[in-house]
Amino acid sequence: MVRYFTKRNAFVILVVYLRKLKRRNAFGKTAEPADLIFGQAGIRRLIWTMKIVFLEGKSVGEDMVFTPFHDLGEVTVFPKTTAEEMPERIKDADIIVANKLPMNEQTLSGTEQLKLVCLTATGTNNLDTEYLKSRCIQARNVAGYSTDAVAQHTFALLFYLWEKLRFYDDFVKSGEYSSGSSFSCFPERFFELRGKTWGIIGMGAIGQRVAEIASVFGCHIICYSASGTKYDFTDKGYEQADFDTLLAQSDILSIHAPLNKYTENLMNLDAFRKMKKEAVLINVARGPIVNQEDLYTALTENMIAAAGLDVLKAEPMAADNPLGKIKDSRKLLITPHMAWAPVETRTRCLDEVVKNIEAFMKGEDRNRVC
Repeated sequence: MVRYFTKRNAFVILVVYLRKLKRRNAFGKTAEPADLIFGQAGIRRLIWTMKIVFLEGKSVGEDMVFTPFHDLGEVTVFPKTTAEEMPERIKDADIIVANKLPMNEQTLSGTEQLKLVCLTATGTNNLDTEYLKSRCIQARNVAGYSTDAVAQHTFALLFYLWEKLRFYDDFVKSGEYSSGSSFSCFPERFFELRGKTWGIIGMGAIGQRVAEIASVFGCHIICYSASGTKYDFTDKGYEQADFDTLLAQSDILSIHAPLNKYTENLMNLDAFRKMKKEAVLINVARGPIVNQEDLYTALTENMIAAAGLDVLKAEPMAADNPLGKIKDSRKLLITPHMAWAPVETRTRCLDEVVKNIEAFMKGEDRNRVC
């Protein structure tokens, strides 16, 4: 059998529970249900191993190990799970760990002792927070673990397109270079980054990291907040712009914003018509921020020069996605939602989930989203 709690963890949980119970009795008031970590099961549940169920283990990579979780409870790892398979797999779970699966009444109603949902992701669009609150189920995400990785991939996408690397790689491997007469061949034009305007939608940690790196290359940074947040980056020389100005002035436009009512379908045909014909769009945020049908039109009608995407509206990519028809790698590069996936980043992600579970056991609100 997998290990029980360590004595230290069991003691901490017991103290937390008793303190809350005592507080409730002393004041004659009922504490908030979400604060009573073990609900009606109470101290009786403390003597048992917590059941932790990973529903999408493969999503963090087959090279990852789950050893640290075995110190926290009885662990079951499913490589993949569908929404239809969820109820049976989590019916006895105390904690579930997932990535993209929907967390709502339909998938969770059969659970009797579920206390915590942990995401191996930052985005929380798959959480029905009202339902979770009604059930006194906490949810926690991981934040900040992929900042450098996503910024790195932003530039990987850009340089592939900016310097026409696929074209020049094919040029050499086809034998054209070795059969030519010139030491240097550059039939496809490309440009320096210095002096170009880099527009950024969303100046959170990733957006700021991209701005920092782009500044080193000599780019002028302008930024936009779809929700109306006021930025103050005067000390760094960044400028906040309205949306139309951002579109009109950006040579490179990268998206690092969350998906919400302000950003969904933000990049549509009207927006593309306002951009420079030489502009490159990069989206490493959320797929639905960019209207895929409109982007197809913008690329095929040369409204913009190119686009690099790591996210799509439907993932895996839908067979009928119009962008799949664009085979010119000078115009379009799509990667399979991998910006967050360097080995160190995925390891850090799982470490963060471990810390979230430990914090939950101590009654702490680390990375709590509901």
